[in-house]
Amino acid sequence: MASGHDGRFAPSPTGPLHLGNLRTALVAWLVSRAHDGRFLLRVDDLDPDRSRPEHEVSQLDDLLALGIDWDGDLVRQSDRLARYDDALSQLDAQDLTYPCFCTRAEVLAAAAAPHGPGVEAPYPGTCARLARSERTARVVAGEPHCIRVRAEAATIGFEDELLGRVETIVDDFVVRRRDGVAAYNLASPVDEADLAIDVVVRGADLAPTTPRQVWIAERLELHVPQFAHVPLVLGPDGARLAKRHGAASLDELSARGLDAAAVLALLAASIGIEPRATDTSARDLVDRFSIDRVPRGDERIDPARFLDGSGWSSSRIE
Repeated sequence: MASGHDGRFAPSPTGPLHLGNLRTALVAWLVSRAHDGRFLLRVDDLDPDRSRPEHEVSQLDDLLALGIDWDGDLVRQSDRLARYDDALSQLDAQDLTYPCFCTRAEVLAAAAAPHGPGVEAPYPGTCARLARSERTARVVAGEPHCIRVRAEAATIGFEDELLGRVETIVDDFVVRRRDGVAAYNLASPVDEADLAIDVVVRGADLAPTTPRQVWIAERLELHVPQFAHVPLVLGPDGARLAKRHGAASLDELSARGLDAAAVLALLAASIGIEPRATDTSARDLVDRFSIDRVPRGDERIDPARFLDGSGWSSSRIE
């Protein structure tokens, strides 16, 4: 990984962090701390219906329990809405946006546009073909709509530290939702640039939409960070690790007798660090961390194995 290691972790306060989230947070923190970089914490609370203060508190407590600290004050996306509006205005000034009146069901039913794997419901450009006068009249009439960008099926790619080359055709994606709130694919690249983030470490499930964020950054002439998308932790059934798989959060594991130090040892082992009995916080792992040892494939784990003393036992999916 090239020079520049100021990073961040950006959880959404919609529930407790599970082992997969904590593992990604640990990798992100270690990437920065192993190179004396800044590490920031951004709260992605743009979803007002699901974001809860109590979830934010529990997430911060879990990170600190593992020794994952951060520099400066918390950054909340809900405090940056005016900045996203400004970015949207810049795109609009370039004639790169248009209102879209299609419902989710209509998008799903429409013929799919060219797209890369993992990008759900690519937009076929239905409203892009409307006459400007019709779009204006429908907006003035108060018809519900989101705002999409006019990407014109641009091919965008990037080199990922863990996944290699990721490239896809970018569709006309949403940058402002129907409720008037900025979409993640607009807010995230604006945040990374404003906060001077050098490297974005996050879950591999977000990799397919990252070309959209690169497209935004390039159109706004913003700095594009490096990316490292950490392969996912799956349950034993191959689905994303969730509450139904058993004790998967720090609180649940603690209630079953597994303290934060033990969880840290399991997470360390999962990213190629041989844990030591003297390890009590993430700081103890810094000198032994190398991103080259982080597995490149998703892993299936059974949280119950943690509780019977089996340790991090996984079936890796390459």
